[in-house]
Amino acid sequence: MCYGSQRLPPSGDEVTPPTVRSRPPTDVNTAVVESLRLRLAETEVRLQQARAREAELSKKLREMKRFVSVMEILESYLKRRFMDQQHQLAVLISQSPVSK
Repeated sequence: MCYGSQRLPPSGDEVTPPTVRSRPPTDVNTAVVESLRLRLAETEVRLQQARAREAELSKKLREMKRFVSVMEILESYLKRRFMDQQHQLAVLISQSPVSK
């Protein structure tokens, strides 16, 4: 219908500019899916690298804990030996005759 020189607004198909309609929705969806797949692949690579780094650090931590454990065993052994030797020395000194 026309009301003088004014026309009714165009229907929905005529409102969309031709540049927006030039790319079908399936192409947009395909591009979005492909982009998401690429991002997922990159994320999986980073995750794999992080897990490898975690495994490496865990191995180093276990080695360091083992080293500390060995050092603690050596420390307690050396303390005990030192105390035994101090005791033996004290016994020897107390048994020796006092020279004047």
